[in-house]
Amino acid sequence: MPSRRYMHPKFAVVGHPNKGKSSIVSTLAFDDAVQISDTPGSTTKKQSFPLTVDGKILYELFDTPGFQRARRVLAWLEKHDVPADKKHEVVQAFINEHKEDERFQDEIELLEPIMAGAGIIYVVDGSKPYGEEYEAEMEILRWTGQPSMALINLIGDTNYVEEWKRALGHYFKMVRVFNPMEADFIQHLNLLESMAQLNEEWIVPVKASIILFKQYHEQMFEQSASSITQLVHHSLSHIEQLSLTHEDATAEEREEIQEKYQMQLRTYELESQKKIEKIWNHDHLQKVQESLLFEGMDLFSKESASIFGLTRKELLITGATGGAVTGAGIDLLFGGSTLLLGSAIGALVGGSGVFFGFNELSDIKVLGQNLGKKYLEIGPMKNLNFPYILLNRALYHASEVASRSHALRSVAKFEMGKSFTERWMDESTRKSLEKFHSKFRSGDEVKEEERKEYESLILTALKNIID
Repeated sequence: MPSRRYMHPKFAVVGHPNKGKSSIVSTLAFDDAVQISDTPGSTTKKQSFPLTVDGKILYELFDTPGFQRARRVLAWLEKHDVPADKKHEVVQAFINEHKEDERFQDEIELLEPIMAGAGIIYVVDGSKPYGEEYEAEMEILRWTGQPSMALINLIGDTNYVEEWKRALGHYFKMVRVFNPMEADFIQHLNLLESMAQLNEEWIVPVKASIILFKQYHEQMFEQSASSITQLVHHSLSHIEQLSLTHEDATAEEREEIQEKYQMQLRTYELESQKKIEKIWNHDHLQKVQESLLFEGMDLFSKESASIFGLTRKELLITGATGGAVTGAGIDLLFGGSTLLLGSAIGALVGGSGVFFGFNELSDIKVLGQNLGKKYLEIGPMKNLNFPYILLNRALYHASEVASRSHALRSVAKFEMGKSFTERWMDESTRKSLEKFHSKFRSGDEVKEEERKEYESLILTALKNIID
C-alpha cells in the first residue's frame, strides 16, 4: 500500500453517474471551471482540482467518472479469498490487469487516486430511493481500505435521506447531507471538519487548511470592499473633457461629452464587477451570462434609480446634512424624476446653482478661453443620489457573487426591492458615507487613512448583507 503521508489531504469524489459529484468538487474547490452536465457519463477522466491559497494547496479534490460495471468489478475481486489486510492489494491487481481494458476505464479512473492515497467522498442522490445496486460500489470502495465518508446530495424535491443514512452507515465512517448548490461558508467549514476526522494523519493539515481558508475568505471580503471603494471614488471624481471645434459649444458637442462621461462611469462599474468576480473565483461567470444582475437595467436608468437610489426623505436629509440644499420649496426637490434634484434648490454641492434633471449629473463648463483653445468639461459628479445608486448596485453584485455556489451554472435572476438598502445602511452610516462622497467630489487628495475608513464602512455593509 502506498504511503498515506501527504503534504496536503487528497479526496476522490466518487459515486454513480449524475449524482452531483462534479457539483460538489466545484463547490469545495471554489472553482467554477469544473465541467458540470446533466448528461450521464460526461466526466470520463479523473481530474485534479486543488484549492490553492497564496501558493499553498489546502487540499486537493479529484473529480471522477461514475461507476459503470461495479458488479463485474466486485465479482472479480471476490474471486480472491484474502484477509482484510490484503484486500487493497487485490484492488491494485485489478487496476494493473485491466489498465488497457476499455470496459473498465471508468472504474480504473476513479480507483487510481484512491489507491494513491486519496480519501473517499461517496456521493448519492437523496431525492431517489436507496437501491441494492449501490452496494456493489460501496463494497468495492471498502476493499480499498481508504478512509471514507458519504455525502447525501438532494438533487430533486423528494426526500429519501433517512433510508440512505441507514444504508450508508453500514459502509462509511461518516454520513453527511450536503447540497452543493446551497452550501454557505459555515456548511463548507463544517464539512472540512468532518473530512479531517476521517484519518488521524489528516487532522493537523486539514485544521491548518481551515485556518487558512478562513483567512482567505476574509481577504476576499477585504479585496471586494477595496474594489468598491475605488469604483465610487473614481466615479465621483471623474472629469471628462472634449476639445471644441468652434468658438461656442454646439448642442451635439454637449450631448457627446455627456455620453462619454456616462460611458466612462459604466466602464468603471463593469471593471469593478469583473474584478470582484475574479476575487471570488467566478472567472467563468461571464460565459454563463452577459450580465450577472443588471441586464436591461442601465446604471443611469430610471428603474435603477428607483430600486437603488435613496428615498425622498433620505435624499433630503443627505442634502441638508451636506450643506447641499438651501432655500425654500423643498417639496419640489423630487418633482418629475428620482434623480431630479429640484428647481427650488438654491445651492448644490460645491456652491453650484445648476439644477440637475434625470440625465444631468454634473454641470458642463466651457473652459480654456485664456489659452486660446476652448474645450468642454463635465465632472466631477454632483448628483447627490448617484453615489448611492452606484454603491447599492456594487454591494448587491458583490453579495450575490460572494454567496453564489461555484457549482451553479444557471443564469442569476434579478430580484430586488427597496428593503435591500435597509439591510446595510442606517442614518449614521449614510452620514458617514456622505462625508466621504463630498470629499471624492471635491477632487482633493484622499489620504490613505480616509480610504481605509471608507473601505471599513463598505466591508461592514457587505458582511451585514451576506449575514
